[in-house]
Amino acid sequence: MAITLAARTQTSVPVELEGLTPQWARDKSLAEIERFEIHHGNRKLPLAELFTVSGDASDERLEFVGDLSSVHWIGAHMTSGVVRVQGAAGRHVGSQMRGGEILVEGNAGGWVGAEMHRGLIRIQGNAGDLTGAAYRGSARGMTGGMILVDGSAGDEVGLAMRRGLIAIGGAVEDMLGMNMIAGTVAVFGACGSRFGAGMRRGTLALFGPHPPQLLPGFRYASTFQPVVVRLMLRTLRDQGFRAADALGDSKYDLYHGDQVTIGRGEVLIRQAFAA
Repeated sequence: MAITLAARTQTSVPVELEGLTPQWARDKSLAEIERFEIHHGNRKLPLAELFTVSGDASDERLEFVGDLSSVHWIGAHMTSGVVRVQGAAGRHVGSQMRGGEILVEGNAGGWVGAEMHRGLIRIQGNAGDLTGAAYRGSARGMTGGMILVDGSAGDEVGLAMRRGLIAIGGAVEDMLGMNMIAGTVAVFGACGSRFGAGMRRGTLALFGPHPPQLLPGFRYASTFQPVVVRLMLRTLRDQGFRAADALGDSKYDLYHGDQVTIGRGEVLIRQAFAA
């Protein structure tokens, strides 16, 4: 049986739940969970003032009910268990998480999975800017795990990403994979400008219907059918990621870059749509 946290009211004032994780709540009584200290704007409040708390946390499951678009840091730093949001969520969902699963059944704000290490995050709506990214001043973003966004995402997805897999079912905005160190980002919709800028290694797999404009620092290498793409698509289909269903055995144009760095990054563009 999960702990259910139902929002008492919708608020535009930011609410921060950092530290409220399934593993923290696992051995706590309802009264202890209700006393958990949260931030509401510049005020500190017990959790029970903004959420009705019910259920049993022993199985490491937290379920949030309501519009939580102003509620931030849901599932941040979690190491195990399951977090489910039955609606929208705010910024920093799954930030720096080290294990477990998060499901958001609506949209999420920026910094989804920022600097995450392990685990799975599934956003069934859209995600904001800096999904899987490094925080400002940090050398590395996401270092492991998987982020699946069924909808679209904003700017700087995968900024300074080190390991892991990000898949975006819709479009992304500008600077995808900027300063990418390693890892894989797959985009199934349109891609904005300046993708791959400064990338050192890693793979950007672009499956969308419109050929994106490459930066001058990328050089054509070959056209082929990479086995790794088939394996990645199989992994995504196994996760129920529907955007990967209809691609089949396409050919891909491979480009290496960004030559302004060490130039070992890979951009794969589905050959059927390549320029």
